[in-house]
Amino acid sequence: MSDSSLGILIIWVFVFVYSVLGSIDFGAGFWSMVFAGQKGIKAADIANRYLSPTWKVTNVFLVLLVVAFVGFFPFAMPMLSSLLVVPVSLVLLLLALRSTFMVYSQMSSRFVPQLRIVSGITGLLIPGLLITVLPVTLGGFVELRDGHLYVLTAELLTSRTLYAHLGFGVASELFLSAVFLADYAREAEDREAYRIYRMIAVTIGPLTLLTGMLAAVAMHPEAQWIVERMKENWIWFALSGISFVVGFSALWWKGKGGWTGVPRAAVVLIIIQYGLASFGYGSAHLPYLIYPHLTVEQGFTNHAMFVSLLIGYIVSTLVLVPVFIWFWLLFLKDKRYLKP
Repeated sequence: MSDSSLGILIIWVFVFVYSVLGSIDFGAGFWSMVFAGQKGIKAADIANRYLSPTWKVTNVFLVLLVVAFVGFFPFAMPMLSSLLVVPVSLVLLLLALRSTFMVYSQMSSRFVPQLRIVSGITGLLIPGLLITVLPVTLGGFVELRDGHLYVLTAELLTSRTLYAHLGFGVASELFLSAVFLADYAREAEDREAYRIYRMIAVTIGPLTLLTGMLAAVAMHPEAQWIVERMKENWIWFALSGISFVVGFSALWWKGKGGWTGVPRAAVVLIIIQYGLASFGYGSAHLPYLIYPHLTVEQGFTNHAMFVSLLIGYIVSTLVLVPVFIWFWLLFLKDKRYLKP
């Protein structure tokens, strides 16, 4: 495997990890807003209990992703920055607003209602803004003038490709977060919250599959190159579909203690499903970062810098993995936190 291929694989792994963690994080904020104030159920409390410590961890992976991309692909940044300045700036603004309310809500209970509203709204807006990056990289919405790339905003905003991707992003966020919160409620032994999140997952699950297929069908005419390459990588999408069916069916498996469904199996299999589809899509996207103007090789750093960065990420991974395992045991497994 070449240096550039290994570099883009590392970037894609970070993108996938942040997509999963971000979907669960932002989705939990949305469900907390939806169920806030409903007496007799603890669905909002379950979402808040998960959200309280984990939003900081999610932002760590965002920082790792940005630093890795700038380090591995410095020559791609001039073109990418001109394309992404608007969505990235809006995302950072919304993240700063959300993080501010997260911090102040821990200091005073009077900010909790505002937090739920801000967290719920930004939980839908941030993934929506991030998913708009994908159609832009596929061709048809970018123009090269005087060595700089410009987004054809009018064409993008009136394109079915954008809204198909947007629908898939939001549906995936709500589905992943619902499945995970069902498992979290099962761990906390809260049957009512589990019933609610399981029902949401059962309802939204087929919608994610439908919107995913629509996103592939609704590609811009100039993006048909990736559709053809996705057909060549059909095995990954077939395996992804099988993983989805088995994971979705796990919500009906007979669990221990009279519980309907095995949510832990559903979470694992559905994440595997997204991982397989993500690998198939990423492989089809190569060798382009932005079609047809920028390839992976054109944006990649030199060999010496790549080796230095790779060693640094290996060392940091060895440090961070035990910390994340400890975090998992403290906040996602410890009954003293799950059942206060």
